[in-house]
Order: sequence, then C-alpha cells, then structure tokens
Amino acid sequence: MKILSIDTSCDETAAAVTDNDAILSNITFSQILMHEKFGGVVPDIARRNHEERIDGVVEKALKSARTKIEDIDAIAVTFGPGLAIALGVGINKAKELAKLYKKPLIPVNHMEGHTYACFAKNSKGNPERDILFPALVLLVSGAHTELVYMKKHNSYEVLGKTRDDAAGEALDKAARIILNEHIYPGGSVIERLALKGDENFLALPIPMKQSKDLDFSYSGIKTALLYAVQEMGDKERSTHMADLAASFQKSVFTSIAIKVRAALDQYKICSVLVGGGVGANEYLRNIVRIEAKKHKTPVYFPYTKKLYGDNAAMIGVAAFYKGLDAQAKDFETVQRSARAELH
Repeated sequence: MKILSIDTSCDETAAAVTDNDAILSNITFSQILMHEKFGGVVPDIARRNHEERIDGVVEKALKSARTKIEDIDAIAVTFGPGLAIALGVGINKAKELAKLYKKPLIPVNHMEGHTYACFAKNSKGNPERDILFPALVLLVSGAHTELVYMKKHNSYEVLGKTRDDAAGEALDKAARIILNEHIYPGGSVIERLALKGDENFLALPIPMKQSKDLDFSYSGIKTALLYAVQEMGDKERSTHMADLAASFQKSVFTSIAIKVRAALDQYKICSVLVGGGVGANEYLRNIVRIEAKKHKTPVYFPYTKKLYGDNAAMIGVAAFYKGLDAQAKDFETVQRSARAELH
C-alpha cells in the first residue's frame, strides 16, 4: 500500500511516500533558523511557513519517490498532538488532496508515528526486524515524555507521562540557563557540551526517583539548575558550562532509566522501542540499552536519525499498520487535536 503522508505538527513541514513499511521518500523543511532568535517556536510564523512550503514539499516527496499521486493508495496526516494552527495546515492539505484524487484519508496520532518510526525500513526493506509484543515504548521529545505498554499493533496503554515539563523541553531550558542566551533547540547543544564535561560536577536531584509510579517530572530539576547557576556567577558559569551540561544530562536521563527499569520489572515485555527527537541523544540510547540488557530484552531505535525528529515517513508507516479500516469515512471528522493522547 503506497501512502502519501503529511506532518505539520510543529515547526517541520514534512511529506513522505511509503510503500507498506518501506520509505520511498521523506522530505522535511525545517523552520529552526526562523524560530532560533526567539528561543522557541512562534505559532504564527510556523503556520505561515507551513502554508508557504506545503505544496512544494508534497510535490518533492512524490517526485523523489518517482510516484504519481494517481498511484497513491491512501493519504495519511497527523491530527495531533501538536501546535493547533500548524496541524491545521497539514490537515487541510491532506483533505484537499484526498477529495480531489478520491483517496482514503487516514488520521494518525503524532506519538503513534514516533512509535512506528522503529518499524520503518528503507526502500530496500532493511533493516529486517522481528519486533515482538508486548513492547515497552519510550517516547521522548520536546513536548512529551511517556512510557507506553503496546500489547499489539495499534493497542496502547500509557503507563506514565510527565507531570510538567517534558525531557526535551527541560534540555532546551537548561541550554538557555547554561549559555545565558536564547538557544533553540537546546538538546543537541547540551549533548555536545556534555561530551567534554564532568557529569559529577553538580549534584542535581534525580526527578521522581522515589515515586512508586512511572511518571516523570522535570520542572524541579530545571529550577535547581537555575539556582545553582545564579549562585555561581557568570565567570564560574562560563568556565564550567560543559560540566553543568553533563550534570544536567545525567540527572534527566538517569530518571528515565529508573522508570524504564521499573516498567521492565513490573510488566512482561518482549521488546523496548524508543521514539522521539530526544532519542537521538547517544547518552540516552546507551542508558536504555543497559537497562534492557539487564532484562535480556532487545531494544529498537529508528534505523536512521532522520526518523527521530518530526517527519512524515513515520506517519506513513503508522498509517500502513493502522490499515484502511482506520480511514475517515467522512473527511470532516478529521479535525486537529492539539492535546491528542494515545489510547
């Protein structure tokens, strides 16, 4: 089943063509440079850029896949969660194309897409993976930090989620505190700095370490970092930026490792899947591998870093596994849902 998929959930204008779970094209136009000076995504700028770019991105996705839209079997689109006015651009384009070319329209949850990024293959059908269920899914992005029990395809139970800031959001804010300037996105900056730092330099608390549930929280550790930096003063902060980054990163990801370990202890799990932009962080990947290995459980990540962040190919793969039974019988029922949850 060839699917043309569209994702405009935040600040990436994305379109892709997939054939079953194989990626034929995956085109993404990033708006990072347009939002960087503001230290975060500006909704109106995001919407305007999506509107200006969506036609060209869809056209390029089809051309790169050497596929005519007439040969597409279905169109998939992200309906949420995400930035409401950004989601609307992609949904409107998907509806327009589905109506014009009389194609089924499959709405996909964005976090479901991040989950199915682990199932995606390249155009030659690689890598071949035997992902067994039930699976534990760790979703870590700028707006989400969740642990999900996936009993089978399209069956989800959220075991734990952040009570405030997500891990990615906390890393972004930490970068601004440590560098004392507007940084967006900050996660990659923290990772690069941390490589040269001492992770034991600053004794930050491990969030939710003693809680009996599988929830996350990162507001407190961000505040702890801010107070520590304020006490240091600019000169000491400048001298120890790498140490601060390493200490903060260790605390954030250790909290995730603790929750992953607890979930593996509590549930019968056959596979661990990691999705979301923060999953590209090597420190996080290693710490999850360690926990999975202790439980003799295989862990799977997207086969390429292009599938960690927001993209449309993962939406197409998710749509394939959902199947045509998930199509919208009435296109008007497909509406943006900024706070959509997995269920």
